[in-house]
Amino acid sequence: MSDVRDTQPRLLKEPRGGVPNVTATLEEYHRACEALAEANGSLAADAERASGFRYGHEDWLIQFKREGAGIVLLDPIALTAAGADWNEFNEAVGDATWILHDSLMDLPGFADIGLKPQSLFDTEIAARLLGLHRFGLAAVTEHYLGITLAKEHSAADWSYRPLPRDWRNYAALDVEVLIELETLMRRDLKAAGKDEWAEEEFSYALHKGLAPRKPHPVPWLRISRITQLSKDPQGLAVAKSLWEERDRLAKQYDISSSLLLADSSIIEAATHKPHNAAQFRMLRSLNERVRMHTGTEQDKMFERYAPIQRIVKPKVWKGAIDRALALKPSEWPAMPVPEQSDDNGVVNAPRSMKLWQQRHPDRYERLQRVRKVINQIAEDTRTPSEMIIKPQIVRNLCWVEDPGMIDVMDFLYEQGARNWQVKLIAPSVSGVIM
Repeated sequence: MSDVRDTQPRLLKEPRGGVPNVTATLEEYHRACEALAEANGSLAADAERASGFRYGHEDWLIQFKREGAGIVLLDPIALTAAGADWNEFNEAVGDATWILHDSLMDLPGFADIGLKPQSLFDTEIAARLLGLHRFGLAAVTEHYLGITLAKEHSAADWSYRPLPRDWRNYAALDVEVLIELETLMRRDLKAAGKDEWAEEEFSYALHKGLAPRKPHPVPWLRISRITQLSKDPQGLAVAKSLWEERDRLAKQYDISSSLLLADSSIIEAATHKPHNAAQFRMLRSLNERVRMHTGTEQDKMFERYAPIQRIVKPKVWKGAIDRALALKPSEWPAMPVPEQSDDNGVVNAPRSMKLWQQRHPDRYERLQRVRKVINQIAEDTRTPSEMIIKPQIVRNLCWVEDPGMIDVMDFLYEQGARNWQVKLIAPSVSGVIM
């Protein structure tokens, strides 16, 4: 495996071709598509969002690089508003392999606007399969190329316009070396006999990442530490009412919910349940504008949203609390029973090992035997055990009441295991499952 860690990594300050401008007009977009169509080879790709600043999770900048075309920075918001046909881009790059790092972060945003990668190489998945101990893009780049990437703008407000040169430079660097990484990592995957494994994982990630987004069944339950109120139905009613009002306003003003009211403030209000103005005023977090203090350039970015924050007065939170406190007990929400199945409808075994040991010792012993076999395979192949097979699938297999009545290979396939995983572990697991 390639490794240049013995030398001091050098900081990559700018792309070799210079810092590109942002493509935001149809004329520029057509030229970019023409350049990409005339280029060849894989397409390095990345995207930037404005998480923590804006309400949505859409892409505000998309970066591409292809040999012969250089780096292209696209403003998808401006281009979509101008009437850009994203199929023009799809046709320009054709069946080129898209190189992404942690593709499941970016593929949903691509799908939202109509970008349709046909083939994928994920450098994070490749790094995991190759057994690298650190698999962030900066770590992988340092490992293979002896280059370190600056990350000072990773949490910037990418909806800001015009984008400063330093930000454009940062964004461009994220795709500058991906093509080189693909070449080196493909070589190592083949040398390790894992190239076919990788292709299966890439295909799986591509399909999953481009699939329609599934909304959260009970979105207000995403409030941080909401389980503190699990035995307080009236408190849940207050939390739900505040979350819904916050979400409505955040969507209306296109601002991050956390910049209007923190989750911790919702929990505090739901715990204290202020019944009058005096009690409400005692909860300072409900009466003061949210201020973010990071000690970085982000503080100035957050302050740009102060005018919107000031529009939302404390009385809206008091109104939401009052509405919740006026509900009858029969109208209070309750914590739902935890789902025991995944997105594919597969029933999942419990995760608590204490429950396994105390109430199901036979199943627990079975699980230990199977885990031991899988850990040995992981060691022999120098592959992390969680890449060998998803831990939940292992628990589900060992939870089966009578494992003698099932075919291990069939069970693994039904649970969503890939072909390479099934072939690698099924024979050994079958031998110890009984």
